[in-house]
Amino acid sequence: MTLGETHFAYIGAFVDELVRAGLRHVCFAPGSRSTPLSVMFARHPEITLWTHLDERSASFFALGMAKASGQPVGLVCSSGTAAANFYPAVIEARYSRVPLIVMTADRPPELQDVGAPQTIDQNRIYGEHARWFASVALPENSPEMLRYVRSIAGRAVSESTSSPAGAVHLNFPFREPLMPTQPQQQPLELEKPARPAFNGATGRRSVDSASVERIASELTDYTRGLIVCGPQDDPALGSAVTELAETLGYPVLADPLSHVRCGSHHSDLILDRYDAFLKDPDICERLQPEVIIRFGAIPTAKPFLLYSQRYPEAWHVLVDVDDGWNDPALLSNDVVHADPVMFCEQINEATPARTTPMDRSWVDEWIAINQSTGTTLTSAIDADDQLFEGRVFQELARILPSGSTLVAGNSMPVRDMDTFYPGGPEPIRFLSNRGANGIDGVISTALGVSTASDGPTVLVIGDLSFYHDMNGLLAAKLHDLDATIILVNNDGGGIFSFLPQSAHPEHFEQLFGTPHGIEFAPVAAMYGIGFQRVGAWDEFVEAVSNSVSRSGVQVIELPVPDRTTNVELHRKLWRVMSEQLKTLERKCLENA
Repeated sequence: MTLGETHFAYIGAFVDELVRAGLRHVCFAPGSRSTPLSVMFARHPEITLWTHLDERSASFFALGMAKASGQPVGLVCSSGTAAANFYPAVIEARYSRVPLIVMTADRPPELQDVGAPQTIDQNRIYGEHARWFASVALPENSPEMLRYVRSIAGRAVSESTSSPAGAVHLNFPFREPLMPTQPQQQPLELEKPARPAFNGATGRRSVDSASVERIASELTDYTRGLIVCGPQDDPALGSAVTELAETLGYPVLADPLSHVRCGSHHSDLILDRYDAFLKDPDICERLQPEVIIRFGAIPTAKPFLLYSQRYPEAWHVLVDVDDGWNDPALLSNDVVHADPVMFCEQINEATPARTTPMDRSWVDEWIAINQSTGTTLTSAIDADDQLFEGRVFQELARILPSGSTLVAGNSMPVRDMDTFYPGGPEPIRFLSNRGANGIDGVISTALGVSTASDGPTVLVIGDLSFYHDMNGLLAAKLHDLDATIILVNNDGGGIFSFLPQSAHPEHFEQLFGTPHGIEFAPVAAMYGIGFQRVGAWDEFVEAVSNSVSRSGVQVIELPVPDRTTNVELHRKLWRVMSEQLKTLERKCLENA
């Protein structure tokens, strides 16, 4: 049997087993050494192959697709530095718990460490950021080795989706000739074993009954409690946590990335303006909690983190479905590794009835402050026609149709989304790469998300992040995708103007502000996608409304005031909000 026929049998069995285990999508960047993998994936009728010319864009596109679908996505590249370009997405996959199956082609052992071209040490190149690594054996066409490579495939899918999900890395050495060729005597269909080579079983993780009884009993002793929902992926958490909040009489601080802020479960217990009002020290002093129950990763809002650090004596309960430790403040007294929905259901069922009527003064105060803050911010923003960055999300809340997916870039967009996108009953899905909080690969991530979303996909991204991933725009042309990209252009790194570095202007622009002066219209034209620059809010509303209702990818550029003005506008809003909250407090004292 020739080596080409061996590649056909060996990699064919591998690909076939991946499909049997559930893999349906593979992103790849062209290369010679990866020929056995790319050709056999292309030949399989149940695999959709997504071509990318840039490995980094390919990896973030796969990340977005896996993030939106919850299913593993494959990644294939050639040998050498191609594999290194996957690294940022592998890191993000680990920290945001997204399943990827990374398959890197490699030179065979005899060409390692002898100066062969396009050859580096790829074994464990991603270190601990890959949740499982296998140096796959050289192809052989024997029953034992076909069973082996099928087992590798089945385990890869299982490992990528096991708790916590993440990237697995399979490194394939190949000898030449690389092209897989079908043996003349072999049938068209590969022989498939009756049973899968590997099946991994998972299930919902519950809390032991003793812990449930202890936590439920203690919670009834506290009236001043909070439920905090940070970034997490389970869409069922909203309903479960709302029921628990009703039982306990606790307000819910809902990060948009928690899938709790918006949806049919929405009630006045779901608070959306805490990032604003927790900036007020008087409010933080008034709202002293006895217990904080937190689900998911740490919320985007830094004011909440500072607020929680202010009260280390409170009982801090962290619920995490995986074996992670999402507690950068090191405050958690109880860390519960359990399915969050099941935790809510168990605590809800075990919570004893209160012997006295529930004191709603605590929760009513939070609701009143949240509503006052929302009304004040909305009115103040609407009264000013300046192209304020935060208003982007206030307008999107009025524009986006039900079922839309809103992707926010890191730095300012995700923070403004947290502050200014209000909660409500409309089902809007929010996504962002908050695992490692990088600004790279965001366009590719959003375009990957668009392939696995039923409704419109809208990305809000800053100009530096857009520049980082302009290569990702090619996917829109190659794969005929639909998405709206809102480019908020303040000509540099806007978030640094909020930091202490801004008080030292002598080197600020060179080191932090980094203005670039790029004209983005030619970039869109180069990749064959639509482009529109808007200069007023009515133009913005019309442009976004038109874009989400038609096919293709459009970039809508919003040139906002300079970065210093953006800081002043934010701080002006906080002053207006604080004054309104003081007025609210005076009225409450008068009515007491």
